[in-house]
Amino acid sequence: MGSKERILRHKEEKRCNILEAALDIAKSEGWNSLSMRKIADAIEYTAPIIYEYFSNKEAILKELTRIGYKKLITKLEEAKAEHDTPEKQLEAMWLAYWNFALAETELYQLMFGVEMNCCECETLDIPESDIASEMYRDLIVEILDRNKQNYVSDDICKKYYTFWSVVHGLISINIVRRGAPDDLNEQILRDAITGIIGTMTTK
Repeated sequence: MGSKERILRHKEEKRCNILEAALDIAKSEGWNSLSMRKIADAIEYTAPIIYEYFSNKEAILKELTRIGYKKLITKLEEAKAEHDTPEKQLEAMWLAYWNFALAETELYQLMFGVEMNCCECETLDIPESDIASEMYRDLIVEILDRNKQNYVSDDICKKYYTFWSVVHGLISINIVRRGAPDDLNEQILRDAITGIIGTMTTK
């Protein structure tokens, strides 16, 4: 490996260390406690070194948000690949979304502002934030077409947000620790998902 490659690898390792430290702080203290100084102290870097890689805390949050969406997209693709029909794929993807949120709670909080004073990271210019919703919308269209349902573009949006409102709402309840037992949560989730899918398969 040449000197240029070693330098690039070293820089990428520092960048990853900064992101990992930020996430660790969020897991132990919460996102609202995160600061550039805490990150620097956690990995024993000087503050100027942190600023060489990220211009401010919001830049770190934005990058972690992007990472969160990439992880979510991978889980959705894996869930979709396990089934052949769009109905089963859609159900599996929402269950995968649920599992991602509970396994990667801090990233999910950051992505959607759950239990945070505000969502400090603007996600509208993160391309990955649109990919997941498009995956769901494409399946909704496929189900409606297969079942010869009449619909307009607004109907696709309504169906997607009906799904998301139910799943995200249940996730949020559990993140703030006011949810039902796990087995009951899963049953509620499955009933809700299959119920909404049912509205797309019957006239």
